[in-house]
Amino acid sequence: MNFRVVYSPRYEVDYGEHVFSTDKFRLAAEMSRSYAALIEPTEPSREDLLLVHGPDWVEKLMTGVLSPADTARLELPFSADIARAHRLAAGGTLLAARHALETGVGLHAGGGSHHAFRDHGEGYCAVNDIAFAILKLRAEGMALRAAVVDLDVHQGNGTASLFADDPDTFTFSMHQYGIYPEIRRRSSLDVELAPGIGDAAYCDKLRHGLKTVMDFKPDLVIYQAGVDVWEHDRLGGLKLTEAGILDRDRAVYETCLLNRVPVAVTLGGGYGPTPEDTARLHAATLKLFARIS
Repeated sequence: MNFRVVYSPRYEVDYGEHVFSTDKFRLAAEMSRSYAALIEPTEPSREDLLLVHGPDWVEKLMTGVLSPADTARLELPFSADIARAHRLAAGGTLLAARHALETGVGLHAGGGSHHAFRDHGEGYCAVNDIAFAILKLRAEGMALRAAVVDLDVHQGNGTASLFADDPDTFTFSMHQYGIYPEIRRRSSLDVELAPGIGDAAYCDKLRHGLKTVMDFKPDLVIYQAGVDVWEHDRLGGLKLTEAGILDRDRAVYETCLLNRVPVAVTLGGGYGPTPEDTARLHAATLKLFARIS
């Protein structure tokens, strides 16, 4: 078994009925067992989290206690278990990035929390695992030019904010126009799409965006592979088919392979009619990057 998928059972937290179901992480991981070993991440330390988040927010992340205003902005019923799940997911994306640098591809059945800012969380995202992985690798002495390819239906505003003044990180977000988040932060490259764009036009715009990313000559790509671009998603409206999502993933994979750039995959958003629907799409993404036909 040559491939590894990073996953922790602690990603799954039961907090009742909610559009963001953590069941999808377990289900997607289980679907990868036939070709990959599941590898558990370790939790970042408080000092590690301070690489990406401010001390007040890190204290809240460590205790699992938020103010009512924090909870409203996060849009999750925060608890110690949820705080731990998000901290572990940051460790998971770091481990997937290490696997990518080692073998060319890293797979994480979790992560992609692109709405988390330095001093607060938003939109179901408490810890920006994408930024954490990049900053932790650099803190360990790696001179790393990194690119974030964010193809979630929502703009990666937290990631854009965290790297706004970083010349060694290129942030590319391709997302739907006119939906959450209401206030956008400027990425290195933002491509806004009209609702209902469909497969062909989407992939044409993606190819142009990926060319710009590769012109930056990154040493690592972290791919936020949200499947809320799907035609049956409850929050998104881009209306990609399942085949279109795989074409999207294939374009990212083949671009990274052609340019010899390691790529770490995170799952990001997905709000299908059932957790099983969402997990199936996430699992297909992981399988494609594992080069399993």
